[in-house]
Amino acid sequence: MEPIVWEWVNFLVRWLHVVTAIAWIGSSFYFIHLDLSLRRRDGLPPGVAGEAWQVHGGGFYNMMKYTVAPPELPEKLTWFKWEAYATWLSGFALLSVLYYHGAALYMIDPAVLDIPWWGGVLLSLGALGLGWHVYDRLCKSPLGKDDVKLAAAGFVFLVLVAWGLSHVFSGRAAMLHVGALIGTMMSANVFRIIIPNQTKAVAAMKAGQVPDPALGKQAKQRSLHNNYLTLPVVFLMISNHYPLAFGTRYSWVIVAVVLVVGAVIRHFFNSRHAGKPTPWWTWAVAAAGVAVIVGLSAAGTRTESAAAPARVEFAQVEEVVLSRCSMCHAVQPVWEGIGVAPRGVMLDSAEAIGRHAPQIRVWAALSDAMPPGNVTGITPEERRLLAAWTDQLPR
Repeated sequence: MEPIVWEWVNFLVRWLHVVTAIAWIGSSFYFIHLDLSLRRRDGLPPGVAGEAWQVHGGGFYNMMKYTVAPPELPEKLTWFKWEAYATWLSGFALLSVLYYHGAALYMIDPAVLDIPWWGGVLLSLGALGLGWHVYDRLCKSPLGKDDVKLAAAGFVFLVLVAWGLSHVFSGRAAMLHVGALIGTMMSANVFRIIIPNQTKAVAAMKAGQVPDPALGKQAKQRSLHNNYLTLPVVFLMISNHYPLAFGTRYSWVIVAVVLVVGAVIRHFFNSRHAGKPTPWWTWAVAAAGVAVIVGLSAAGTRTESAAAPARVEFAQVEEVVLSRCSMCHAVQPVWEGIGVAPRGVMLDSAEAIGRHAPQIRVWAALSDAMPPGNVTGITPEERRLLAAWTDQLPR
């Protein structure tokens, strides 16, 4: 029963993580839209930067934003923070259930770096903690006074992290950890900067003082970072389901391109919400970026191998699949910790192998996603053999 219980724990924690992430992303996008759509008019109360009229669910809403804070606080004040906290906590729980508990399968690849499972966990925790500290230092450095220079420095930092992690973890875990670091940065922005600054502003008002405008400016900068990082982090978090994203030679370059694509798409919507000229060019950049990603994913695995024979016999393919894959992809998997065949794919007969040729091509020939962590020791030559076999099949 243990593999079945862990499978359900994984499913339920993932469900929780997705739900809380939807709530956080939704509120984040809403408030960025609201902030950018505010308009000034005569007759607004003192200290109001602008207002926006909205309609939803049959009702009309008049939203106003104060530059620093209103003259008096209402009795009840809603704080938008629990979505961020719940998203990070559920995400870390999912990281623990899937990657820490199953480190040998999903996180460690001896061909990349042969370390014990606990070493991988320590490196993971260190990357998340140190990564936040470096990002926070960049924001508080002189670079933080120039949004463009800070964005460029942050981009270089994240690309270096992606490159470094690709030399530490399996391809799946490396890309996932870049997403986990960005998620940690975003959540810590809320926990360490945005909410504390808002708390200080409220405390100053209660004491009859004028809140420091710098607190709001710093919080807004971090909130804007979160907005521009949202689309890339969603891509990175779901990338573990798509081997051509994480299991190919230039996965870390794909991360760099995704950061750009996500940012320009958000720039398009932010400009539209602010009433600025529509930057249609962003879609050309995004389309070009996606084309680059597709091209990079076709570069093959991270290991070189000799060319496979021009003609591959099915008996050769069957031998490779049965020896490298069927211990998990069978009616009754014999690999410890695997209760049912992953994705319901059976590879324990000639008929099943032929039926799943497209999946074999993507997961084990064009990428090194399978076997996870290369636990069965499939060789580069065997991957090329599988690729050559799938090439010669009728389309």
